[in-house]
Amino acid sequence: MSRREIIEKHKNLFWYTPDNQKQNVSDALLVERILNDGSLEDFHELVDTLGAKHVAEVFFSAKGRQKENYYPEIYNFFSLVLRKYA
Repeated sequence: MSRREIIEKHKNLFWYTPDNQKQNVSDALLVERILNDGSLEDFHELVDTLGAKHVAEVFFSAKGRQKENYYPEIYNFFSLVLRKYA
């Protein structure tokens, strides 16, 4: 699955982004939306597409307000998962 297909499949997560700009969302926003509101299957698709290492880099590079956008339980869970497997 390509990055474009993931965004198209989960376009409801980007409801506030105009349709003609959805394909321009950053990796940081894509990772945040999938981890916060996607399923575990969606996470696997994201990792298969972007690579576990890149997803971990994007996730752990979130600082300040960006980091606070993750739900606390989501941040904790994926911190453990990505540290172990990425």
